[in-house]
Amino acid sequence: MASPEPIICAEGYLFELERRGYVQIGPFVPDVVLSDPEVVKQLHREFVRAGSDVVEAFTYYGHRTKLRLIGKEHLVENLNRTALRLAREIVDEFPEKNLLLAGNICNTTIYISEDPNSKKEIRDMYIEQLTWAKEANVDYVIAETFSDLGEAEIALEVIKEFKLPAVVTLAIHTTNKTIEGVSVPEALERLSSQGASVVGLNCARGPKTILSLLKEVVQSGRVKCPLACLPVGYSTDEEHLTFQSFSTRDRKYTDLDHHTCTRYEFGDFAKEALALGVKYMGTCCGGAPHHVRAIAEALGRKPISSQFSANLALHFSYGQKESLSHIHPEGTVSKNFAYGEKM
Repeated sequence: MASPEPIICAEGYLFELERRGYVQIGPFVPDVVLSDPEVVKQLHREFVRAGSDVVEAFTYYGHRTKLRLIGKEHLVENLNRTALRLAREIVDEFPEKNLLLAGNICNTTIYISEDPNSKKEIRDMYIEQLTWAKEANVDYVIAETFSDLGEAEIALEVIKEFKLPAVVTLAIHTTNKTIEGVSVPEALERLSSQGASVVGLNCARGPKTILSLLKEVVQSGRVKCPLACLPVGYSTDEEHLTFQSFSTRDRKYTDLDHHTCTRYEFGDFAKEALALGVKYMGTCCGGAPHHVRAIAEALGRKPISSQFSANLALHFSYGQKESLSHIHPEGTVSKNFAYGEKM
């Protein structure tokens, strides 16, 4: 995982594929991996073209608990193995980029701190998912979106048993602490001391409110390993610390469009995260390829899709005179044309 420059990791597959019509809000189960594999591959490809250094196998919520919810638990092995294969195919499609292939495990929704049976069930689910990831020769494992530190520690323990590097990220809600009441600096320090290669935050919070938490971690000086930060693609603020805070109960997750971050917010995020010393950054729920490209460009990179970054000099209304000379003999657009503006 060592890298002189920040690693960019595109996450957010569930929400982006839901917008495209392949994932259902509510269960959020990635069975699109089996029903429409080419759609998943195309999104992997778009994220790489936008500047992601990582292809993350789409096994988020691909564990038994979630598949059981939709009556498809029997597909768990096929789904995981297929997701890993699709991700590998995209890695192989861009040999010049030296992309990283990441396995993925996440919160299970069944963790109960005082219940040893739930802990055993969770551990067993992680073991089988990581067995398939190990067989697929992943470079490392992303363990993400944990609000319970105890569940994150189970995930990390299992990853270490498989002798794989681990990036472990917590999703912190409005209390600014884990569910157990542990502060973010302490929680990340514990994960770092237990052997995580990278620790940090993902999901729940947008660029502004996730960075405010990460600043506390940096200022504490307690975490010695590299830090990760992957916000959601929504403009959270001090009144709405998380993207869930925007939604009413009857429209949860379905009325977020007008809160979507601009590409400029992600560009600013990347610069601020870099100034904080973040070595692993990217997107989470609501993030899209143009957000990833904004991060890459803010870091001074030119990913493949930068060839399509905005060039208003060639716009029929806002462009330079020279570029519009073929449209109008005077090199301008009529005052009554295109928004009533004269160049």
